[in-house]
Amino acid sequence: MVAGKTVPATPARRRGLPSADAAELVAVAARGWPPAESQALGGWTLRAAGGFTARANSVLPQGDPGLPLPQALARVTGWYAERGLPARMQICVAEDAMLDARLRERGWTTERHGLIQVGALAPLADREPDGRVLLHRTPDDRWASLYNRAGGAGLSDAARQVLAGGPSVWFATVTDPDGAAVAIGRCAVDGRWAGFAAIEVAPEWRRQGLARAVTGELARTALAEGASAAYLQVERDNTAARALYGALGFADHHAYHYLRAPQD
Repeated sequence: MVAGKTVPATPARRRGLPSADAAELVAVAARGWPPAESQALGGWTLRAAGGFTARANSVLPQGDPGLPLPQALARVTGWYAERGLPARMQICVAEDAMLDARLRERGWTTERHGLIQVGALAPLADREPDGRVLLHRTPDDRWASLYNRAGGAGLSDAARQVLAGGPSVWFATVTDPDGAAVAIGRCAVDGRWAGFAAIEVAPEWRRQGLARAVTGELARTALAEGASAAYLQVERDNTAARALYGALGFADHHAYHYLRAPQD
C-alpha cells in the first residue's frame, strides 16, 4: 500500500440497515397486526376488527383477486357493509401503483398516508438492562390506560385480539411509584423481523429516556428469539414520532396509504 487514510466509522444509528423488498415487509407487517376476522378473495385478504385501526380494517391486495375488478370491488364493498364498516384498500406505493390508479378512476379517495421504517435490531438493545421495564404477553388494563388508540375507554375485544395476535408478541410497561403506566410499547417477533408499535410515554415523563428503555428491552427479547431486523409503521405527518424513531436508528423504507370506497 502506497497511501491510505482513515475512514470514519458508519454512525451507529445507520449501521446495518436491513435489506428487504416491499412485498416482504408488507406481508410481515400484516402478520404482526392480524385482524379479528379475515376472508380471502383470490390474492386479496379482506380484514376486519370492529373498526380498530385502518390496518386491521382494510383489504390487503397481494396478487390478483381472481375476479374482474368491478366484481371484486362489489364483493369487497358488500363484505364491509355487512360489518358496518367502510371499504378501504391498503396501497403499497412501491407495489400497487396500477391498482391505485384504477381505484382512483372509480372514485376511491385517499384517507391517510404512512411509512414503513426499518432499522438494525442489535443497536436498540445495546444498553444496560433496565429493570423498570416490565414485559408481559397480553395488553393488560394498566398498559391499555396509556395506549392512545384506546382513548381512555379501555380496549374492545377486537382490539385486544389484534394487539395480542401475531407470531410472538410482547408488551412492555414502565410504571410510576403508584403503579400507573408511564411508558408502554409492543413488539411482534416474526422470523428475522421484530415489529415495534405503540411506543408511548406519558407527557409528564417524556425526555427521560423511557422510550429508549422500552424499545431496548423489547429489542433484547426479540434478539433472544432470533430476530435481527426491526420495522415499524408511522403516519407520514407524525413529525414527533418520526423524530424519535430517527434517533433510534430507523429509516424510511417505503410509503403506503389507504383508499376508501365512494359513499353511495
